[in-house]
Parts: sequence; structure tokens; C-alpha cells
Amino acid sequence: MMPLSSQPSTVQEAAQQFGVGGLRCHVFLCRGPRCCSAERGEAVWKYLKDRLKALGLSGRGGRVYRTKVDCLRICLDGPVALVYPEGTWYHQVDEARMERIIQSHILRGKPLEKEAFAVNPLTSEKRPGDESS
Repeated sequence: MMPLSSQPSTVQEAAQQFGVGGLRCHVFLCRGPRCCSAERGEAVWKYLKDRLKALGLSGRGGRVYRTKVDCLRICLDGPVALVYPEGTWYHQVDEARMERIIQSHILRGKPLEKEAFAVNPLTSEKRPGDESS
């Protein structure tokens, strides 16, 4: 937690401090409790947070953003991780699998296709069903 004196005063300042606009990757991690035990989810979250910090990838100046969530609506085989911009979904994420995701997907830009259960990249292209502007 930041000391109060260094708290940003605007949302734009906060975004700038965390590098929003210059991020290359965003990892969402569902910590349960429906897809896995809360303890297991929290252990994987702590591992992800500590590893990204140790590698200099997160926090101020880092280019990888991480967000813990309580539900990604895939309430099986958790913890579930979702990595953007590729939109790669991973299940049964433990510390060892998270390390593989960090090493291959995050550091080298190579998603673990055999370990992913779904891929849904977000693009700027219009998709069927999108309203026209």
C-alpha cells in the first residue's frame, strides 16, 4: 500500500503511475472459492505477485499488470488464469504451472497452447453482433 502522501490525486495520475497505456500483458487470476479452495487460490496469487515483482515486471515501471478476482465464471478446475492481450485461459494453475506461464507466455510471448483450455483475444475489429457506430 502506498503512503498517503504519495497517493495519486486523479485517476489519470494513478493510471500513469502504474503504466496504464504502456502495458504489454494483463494477468487475471481467479482465487476461488468456487473453482478451488480460497487457500490454494491465495497461494497461487502470492506466487504470481512475488515472481512478477522479483522479475521487475510489475509495480511502478513494470509492463505486466496483475489483477486478483473472486470469479471468472469458470467454476471448475481452478485457480483459473486469463492472460491478455491474447485472451488465453488456463486452468488448474498451481505454482509450477504459473511459473511456466510466466516463463513462456509472459516473458517470451508464447502462450502454452497445450495447457490452455480456451483462447479469446480481444481485438479492435468489429465482430458479428457488434452494434455499428
